[in-house]
Amino acid sequence: MWLITKALNTVAFQPNNISWASYSLDLSPRHPEFKFAPVVRERRRRRKKQCSDQASDSAHDRTPNPIGDILRKIRRQKPRQTCGPEKYAERVADIPRHRPFDAAALPTNAESGQFDICRLTVPGGEQGSVAPMRMPRDCSGLVKRSFGTLALTPIALASMLVGFSGCAVGPNFQPAQPPPVSSVTSQALKTPGTAAGEHQTFSHGADIPADWWTLYRSPPLNSLIVRALSDNSDLAAAQAALRAANATVQAQRGFFFPTIDANYSPTRQKVSSSVLVPSTPTQTPYFTLQTAQLTVTYAPDVFGGNRRQVEALQAQADVQRFQLEATYLTLTSNIVLGAIQEASLREQIAATHKIIKIERELLELVQRRYNAGQVGLLDLAAQKAALAQSEQTLPPLETALARQRDALIALSGHFSGEGLPERFEFSSLRLPAKLPVSLPSAIIQQRPDVRAAEANWHAATAHVGVAIANRLPQFNINGTNVGRQSASFVDFFVCGPTCTFWTIAGSATERIFDGFTLEQQQRAAEAGLDQAAAQYRSTAIGAFQNIADALQVLEGDAKTLRAAEASATAAELSLTLTRRQLELGQVNVLEVLTVQNTYQQAIIAKIQAKANRYADTAALFQASGGGWWNRSDVNADEGSGW
Repeated sequence: MWLITKALNTVAFQPNNISWASYSLDLSPRHPEFKFAPVVRERRRRRKKQCSDQASDSAHDRTPNPIGDILRKIRRQKPRQTCGPEKYAERVADIPRHRPFDAAALPTNAESGQFDICRLTVPGGEQGSVAPMRMPRDCSGLVKRSFGTLALTPIALASMLVGFSGCAVGPNFQPAQPPPVSSVTSQALKTPGTAAGEHQTFSHGADIPADWWTLYRSPPLNSLIVRALSDNSDLAAAQAALRAANATVQAQRGFFFPTIDANYSPTRQKVSSSVLVPSTPTQTPYFTLQTAQLTVTYAPDVFGGNRRQVEALQAQADVQRFQLEATYLTLTSNIVLGAIQEASLREQIAATHKIIKIERELLELVQRRYNAGQVGLLDLAAQKAALAQSEQTLPPLETALARQRDALIALSGHFSGEGLPERFEFSSLRLPAKLPVSLPSAIIQQRPDVRAAEANWHAATAHVGVAIANRLPQFNINGTNVGRQSASFVDFFVCGPTCTFWTIAGSATERIFDGFTLEQQQRAAEAGLDQAAAQYRSTAIGAFQNIADALQVLEGDAKTLRAAEASATAAELSLTLTRRQLELGQVNVLEVLTVQNTYQQAIIAKIQAKANRYADTAALFQASGGGWWNRSDVNADEGSGW
C-alpha cells in the first residue's frame, strides 16, 4: 500500500510547466475547491507571533551564539533576521493566493470525458507528450502534506487509479486504406449484350439490394429463400455464435467494475472448559457467532490491459458478425444456384425426351425401309444403338434432378421426406438486366470475408496491447471487508458500532523474472499481428480476383450462349432436312446418325450455356457482397446481426 501511495504521489502531484486550473476528483472534505486559506491564516498567525517576539528585543543587540553560527554554516542557512511591519507585509504578499480551478483547462479523454494523464500538453510541446510533473516550489510541500494522509485511504486510492487509467498501452488499430487501383479488371469491360432474347449491361457503382435474388423475378424462388432464412440450421448456428461472442464482450466489460460479495455466516461452537478464563460455575463453553459482511475487490485498469482485452473480444464478435453475413450470403446464393441447376436439369431432361422421340420415329422409318429391303440389317442395328444410347443418358439426369431437389430441401431447413412444393424451370426465371460493378474502394467494405479478416487484424492488434500490459505492474484492491458480528441474531441489529469490523488491503505486483515468458508472449502477439495483416491483404486480393473473374466471364457466357443457340438452330434444321432425305432414300442411315448426334449435343450445350449465364450472374452478386449492408433485419446499434 505504501508503494502504491508513494508512486501515486510521485506521478499525480508533481506537475511542471502545466497550468493547473481544475480537478475532477473529490480529494478532500472541502470539495469541490481545495482551498489554501486555513493554512495561509495559520502561517500569518505564526509570523505575527514571531515578529512580535522579535520586536520586543529589537532595541537590544543580538546575543552572540557561536555554536548556532557554526550550525547554520554547516546547514548552509542564513541567520534569522528581525521582522518589522514592512518586512512582514512583504512576506505575506509573497504567499501564493488560491486561484479557483477551471475544469476546461484540464486535458480530458474525448471518449470517456475523464482526466487523461496521457494527453497532457507541455507548453511549447505537442499534444500527447508526457511532461515531468512537479508542483511549484511555493506549494509543493503544502500539497504533499495535505494529500499525504488522504492518499492512504483506499477510497481515494481507488479513485486515483481509476482517474489515471486513461492510457491503453500497445498499438492502436488503423483500418486499411482502399487499394490503390481505379478498376477491378486490368482491361475495360465489354457489355455482355443480348443472347437468347435476354439483354444485360454493366452498371458501374450501382448499389446491390439486400434481396438481390428477387431480380430473377421468380415467385417460387422468393418463397423458398424466405422459408430457408427462417428454418435453416446453419444460419441459426451462426446467429447463436454471434450472440455468444457479444455476451463474452459484455462479460469482459464487467472487469471494469468492482466485485461485491455479500456473506452471512451463523456458527455455533463449543470450546474446551479448561481454557475458559475466568473459570466460574456460570461460565458456559457454548457460544453463537452471527457474521455478515460485504467484500469488495477491484483491479484498476491502469495500463489498459482490460480495455485491450475488451477491444480484442469486440473484434472477435465482429468476426462472428461477418461470418454470419457470409453464411447468409452463401445460403441465399446456393439456393439461387440450386434453382438454376434444377431448371437446367429439367430442360435437359425435356430435351432428351424430345431427342428420344425423334430417334424412335427414325427407327420406325428405318424399320419400314428394312422390311421393304431398302436398307440392310446394319443400318437398322445402328439406329437401335443410337436410340439406346440416348435413353441411357436420361436416368443420370433424373437422378441428378432428385438429388438437386433434396439439396434444396436441406437448404430450406427441412427433411427430404417433407418434399419441396416449389418447382423451378427457365420459364419461371428472368435474367437480371443490370449487373452491378462495385468500385474498388467499396469492395473491401462489401465483402464479408474481407471484413472478417480486418476484424481478425484488429483483434491481433489489441492482443499486442494485452501482452504489453501484462508485463507492467498490476494493481489490485484485494479486499475491502465491511461487516458486523454478534453473539445473537437480535444483537446483530442493535449492538451498535462495537459489532462492526472492517478490513482493507491493496497490492501492487511487478514480475521480476519469469524465464522471459511474458516477453515471448508479447513477441508471439506481435508475430500474430504481422500474420493477421498478411492474411487480410491475401483475402482482399482474393476478393478482387473473384469479382474480376465474375465480371469477365459474363461476356464469355453471352458469346457462348449466342454460339450455342446458332448451333442448335442449325443442327435442328439439318436434322429435319436429313430426315426428309431419308424418307426419299437420298441419304443412308449413317448420315442420319451423325446429324442426330450433332443435334443432341447442340441442344444440351445450349441449355448448359443458358444455365451458366444465369449461374455466373448469381456468382457476381455473391462475389460483390450480396447487399447485406442494406438488410433491414440487422440491428446496427447492438451489432448482434439479428
